[in-house]
Amino acid sequence: MNIILLGPPGAGKGTQAQRLEKTYKIVQISTGDMLRARKKAGDALGQELSSIMAAGNLVPDVLIIRMLAERIEQPDAANGFILDGFPRTVPQAEALDAMLVSKDLKLAAVIELKVDEEELVQRIAGRYSCAKCGSGYHDLYQKPEKTGVCDKCGATEFIRREDDKPEAVRNRLKVYHDQTAPILPYYTAKGLLQTVDGMAPIDDVSHAIESLLKKVA
Repeated sequence: MNIILLGPPGAGKGTQAQRLEKTYKIVQISTGDMLRARKKAGDALGQELSSIMAAGNLVPDVLIIRMLAERIEQPDAANGFILDGFPRTVPQAEALDAMLVSKDLKLAAVIELKVDEEELVQRIAGRYSCAKCGSGYHDLYQKPEKTGVCDKCGATEFIRREDDKPEAVRNRLKVYHDQTAPILPYYTAKGLLQTVDGMAPIDDVSHAIESLLKKVA
């Protein structure tokens, strides 16, 4: 089963992808992780990627599709994959379709996690983590049992990501709307797009996704 998860930053795609991995024995594929791993490998393609990224340029779609094609041939992707963070544009979606056709593969579903954006800003802006062990917390939804003390390691220093600040989150949402949202009609036209309430409790979101997938499995 091959699935794409769509939704703005903070919609919960990563959490749901991890759950789908366990339920369906398929692999989550992050293009960002692929790029970093390939750079570290230092082979010819890795060196080419390093040069492109060092110059501050975007990696061409053709290279991403090439890496993705190689990745889904690995044994752990035999039962299928979940794409989180790709495709981001209509040309990438078209290139992905062409690559899958060449391998006699197809998408089972494209699932959009729909969110209330102002609530999403609060959700993301409230996140912070332990500076020592990295355990995650939230101002409203997941506070440490003892205020100011990490539940896991007992440390008392916490950090917040710069890109989790409200103004940064709103900018990321704008980028999503400008670049990625246009692929929603593309997948709607193909009869693949399904929408789930991404603001629901995590377990409810998981159940909704599983219900959709039972219909297309």
